[in-house]
Amino acid sequence: MTNNGNDNNERRQAFRIDMEKELVDISWTDEKGQHYQKKIACLDFSRGGLKLDCDMAIPVNTHATVIFKSANPNCQKLGGKVIRCIQQENGWFEVVLILDDD
Repeated sequence: MTNNGNDNNERRQAFRIDMEKELVDISWTDEKGQHYQKKIACLDFSRGGLKLDCDMAIPVNTHATVIFKSANPNCQKLGGKVIRCIQQENGWFEVVLILDDD
């Protein structure tokens, strides 16, 4: 049996950074107008999106703002839309955001 190197193709189109659970701030408003703001762990970051670890579900299609290093005056804010929210075995949620185009 030969290995042609295609068995483990990376499906991502953009470079990914392992964030090693760096804390970020996230805020969003639900369909009832309730505003949420939390400090959560960022697991992965790429040009196309973010994978986050959150203690509560954020509904798919919710627009959210993620702030990196919020205590820094030069903090970076990125907006995106939740495209996946899956409850993990530990009860927490893996939340995936696709970043806005701006």
